[in-house]
Amino acid sequence: MAKEKGKVFVGMSGGVDSSVAAALLKKAGFNVVGIYMKCWSAELSPSCTANDDERMARLAASHLGIPFYVWNFIDEYKKRVVDYMIEGYRNGVTPNPDMMCNKEIKFGLFFDKAMALGADYVATGHYARIQHVRNISSASSAKPPLEKARPLLLTGKDSNKDQSYFLAFIKAEVLDRVLFPIGNYTKPEVREMARKFGLPNAERKDSQGICFVGEVNVVDFLRQYIKPKKGEIVDTQGRVLGAHEGVMYYTVGQRQGIGLAEGPWYVVSKDLKNNRLVVSKDEGDLIKTAAVVRNVNWFSRPDTFPADLTVHLRYRHEGIKAKVEDMGNGTYRLQFATPQRAVTPGQFAVFYHSEELLGGGVIA
Repeated sequence: MAKEKGKVFVGMSGGVDSSVAAALLKKAGFNVVGIYMKCWSAELSPSCTANDDERMARLAASHLGIPFYVWNFIDEYKKRVVDYMIEGYRNGVTPNPDMMCNKEIKFGLFFDKAMALGADYVATGHYARIQHVRNISSASSAKPPLEKARPLLLTGKDSNKDQSYFLAFIKAEVLDRVLFPIGNYTKPEVREMARKFGLPNAERKDSQGICFVGEVNVVDFLRQYIKPKKGEIVDTQGRVLGAHEGVMYYTVGQRQGIGLAEGPWYVVSKDLKNNRLVVSKDEGDLIKTAAVVRNVNWFSRPDTFPADLTVHLRYRHEGIKAKVEDMGNGTYRLQFATPQRAVTPGQFAVFYHSEELLGGGVIA
C-alpha cells in the first residue's frame, strides 16, 4: 500500500504539528521519511532551540517507526534568510524572514533535495490546504474535452492558526508535490490526535520567534550585524525631540522602545538619507489609503485589472477589500476600501479570493 501511495519526505521541526502530519501520512499508507532541517544553532544565537528541536523530532520519528535524517542547511539559511533580513533592516524596511524561509528553505532547498532523492511529495505541518480542481479546455464536438488538474492554495480550516499567508512567495509549480496533512484540522484536534498517536511531543508548546532561530530580541540580534549609527528623532514638523542609535532598528508603527517622554509616540517613517527617525503622537499619521506592491508572485492571477481582492497586509491581519491595479513589471497599486494603519515597507501584502490564496508581494 505504501508503494501505491508514494514516498513522502516530511519536514519534522520537533513540534506537534509536523509530527502529527507524519503520523497521519503513515496511517494513510504513505512511505514516510522524517527530515529535520538544521538551519541555526545555539552557538549562533543562545535562544536557538535547535538541539532540543532535533531531539524531539527524532523521538517522534522513532515512535512512529519511520526513517529519520538531519539535513544541515545552516550556511544556506544564513545566506538566503538571515542575510536577507539584515539587508532589509539596513535599507530601512521591515523584512519577513518566515516568508523567505518558506520560499528558500522549506519549499526550495528541502523540496529540491527530496525530489532528487526520489520523493513523490514533501509535507510540512502548515495549517493550509491544497485543493486540485479540473480545468476543462474547449474542444470540438468530435473530441472529448481535456482535463488538467490545477492546485489551489487555500487557507487552513483553523482560522486562528491559518498559515497560508507565509506561503505566498513559494513557487507555484511545487504545489503539485506538496501535502499539508493537518490543514483540515483545528489546533485542538491536532493536539488530541497527537495524544491518541502517543507522540512524545504531544504537549510541547508551539515555537515562537524567527523561523528556526527562535525567540530573540530583534534589536539585539541586528546589533550583531549592523553597527549603531546615532541620529536625531524628530516629529513630523522636523522638530528635534531626542536621539536614536540607528533608524534600522525601528519599524513603522512601533510605539515601544522609542525612549521619549510624554508619549505614546509612534514611528511614522524612517529617513535613511538624513539618519532621522520621524515620530508622532497622532496615530492618524500612520493611516494610509493606498500602497504599492512589487515583485508579486502569483499562483492564480486575475484575468482582468483592476481587480477587487481581499488583501492581508501582515500575518493575522483581518484582511480588507482593495482595488488592485496592474502597473506593469510586477508592480501593483492597492487602493484600500478602508484606510489602514502602519502599512509597513518590506512586509508582504497577500491577495485572497474567498479561501483561495492568489499571490503576494513586497510592500514598497
